[in-house]
Amino acid sequence: MAAEGDLGSLMVKKASFLLAIAIVTISCSTSTSPPSTSAKETSGVGSIVRLDPAFDALVPLDAHIEKLAGDFQFTEGPVWRPQEQDLWFSDVMGNAVRQWSPDGKSTIAIQHAGTDGDGAPGALIGPNGEIADKDGAVLICQHGNRRIVRVSRDLQITPLVERFEGKRFNSPNDLVYKYDGSLYFTDPPYGLAKQDDDPAKELPFNGVFRLANGKLQVVIRDLTRPNGIAFSPDQKILYVANSDEKHKVWMRYDVADDGAVSNGRVFFDVTAEKEDGLPDGMKLDSQGNLYCAGPGGIWVFSPDGKHLGTIKPPETPANCSWGDDGKSLYITARTDLYRIKLASTGERTLYQ
Repeated sequence: MAAEGDLGSLMVKKASFLLAIAIVTISCSTSTSPPSTSAKETSGVGSIVRLDPAFDALVPLDAHIEKLAGDFQFTEGPVWRPQEQDLWFSDVMGNAVRQWSPDGKSTIAIQHAGTDGDGAPGALIGPNGEIADKDGAVLICQHGNRRIVRVSRDLQITPLVERFEGKRFNSPNDLVYKYDGSLYFTDPPYGLAKQDDDPAKELPFNGVFRLANGKLQVVIRDLTRPNGIAFSPDQKILYVANSDEKHKVWMRYDVADDGAVSNGRVFFDVTAEKEDGLPDGMKLDSQGNLYCAGPGGIWVFSPDGKHLGTIKPPETPANCSWGDDGKSLYITARTDLYRIKLASTGERTLYQ
């Protein structure tokens, strides 16, 4: 049996030990970093949520989100221009295409890039989705002008498609080339002030279109808000985001050799999610994994629809695109532009 003095000393040491454990426990419980993220990963901005071990093969443990530029109005449509080694992206409310270069400079590449005039403050009348075209050109969806245009390397703008069966589009939003040269694009009503109820709306639906050999056809017409669009690496699957608050889903369709689209089914449903954001722009890597702008971040899915993890910049993202050596994912999120360098390699598009 310990003496009284020894017992007192032991009690003090025990109390100190328990206090130290409590401090460590509180510190761990209040940390906002996911358990598997490394210190280097959180040295950037935002956070990375890891849900499946397969995610680590795509997003390394030391990956971190970088903020590249900011203070824009609403960023969208990033596209890497390999000949110029820079990135173009849209400022939808600012009605401009902006250019970011690796030296950190951000400039206006095209002013009045979505409509010829100035809209009301906050109106979604500017450019939106952008993709690389042949000869170093870029295709741009114009909300205000309600068409898709081709911008050559010397900045000459030529309309590509403006109407369907004599009627103006709603506001082309996003687009993707199939390897055979056919172009698929979405046409929700976001560029119209009253959207579906706007008196200027001419089409009775919000469709997904295919342009091939000069012929334009509707391939999907039953989605309420078709938005982001992408092909699987083998071109046999077409993914389309539906950015409707009441039905927030990514859809999956079979694509026939002649380009026809069929068998639409839900790939992933986030209608119950409470974080800010809707299914929006997306890209795939060479293995068929998807990187989809959605509630709270870039949701990363396996080809079979398993949610592997989420890349969460400080602002809700609207779109993303591969750039640099094909392993950098550029992210447009509200007012800023971000980048994260990954282990996965982006699926190459037709002209990139």
